[in-house]
Amino acid sequence: MIAAEAKEMNPGGETMITRLADILVIHAIRFWITHSPSAQTGWLGALRDPQIGRVISKIHREPGRAWTIESLASEASMSRSAFAAHFTELVGEPAMRYVTRWRMSTALARLAESNITVSEVANSLGYESEAAFSRAFKRHLGVSPGLARRTRTPLPSRIDHAFA
Repeated sequence: MIAAEAKEMNPGGETMITRLADILVIHAIRFWITHSPSAQTGWLGALRDPQIGRVISKIHREPGRAWTIESLASEASMSRSAFAAHFTELVGEPAMRYVTRWRMSTALARLAESNITVSEVANSLGYESEAAFSRAFKRHLGVSPGLARRTRTPLPSRIDHAFA
């Protein structure tokens, strides 16, 4: 279908090619998730679990939300203790550590790819002050947010392995 659209180039052809390519990529990713052993563990494997997968998706969509174990467990319709144990078992780390790591990964991407201020990044990720955000950022990534922005610091391996 992509080849036929490219050959004909009818009105709307570019849009059709783009949408068909999107669908092809989604199918390839689905196939990989289903058949690759490396996609069966960690956060990616946990996405297949109905309860934990829903929570991970929410964390990714709303990294700045004031997440707690209680609110995450509620999203999963589970008790706090059952959620905490199940999340750690599937993902390989506690839920709140995962939330923080996702926030830091998101912060690094936002700092590298946009001109928003450190304060704006901090606010968008749920930190009440730029100072608190900067301390957390440096503790998790080993560099200050300002230095990360200036040097376009790549994802450190301790974050990269979980989200790559």
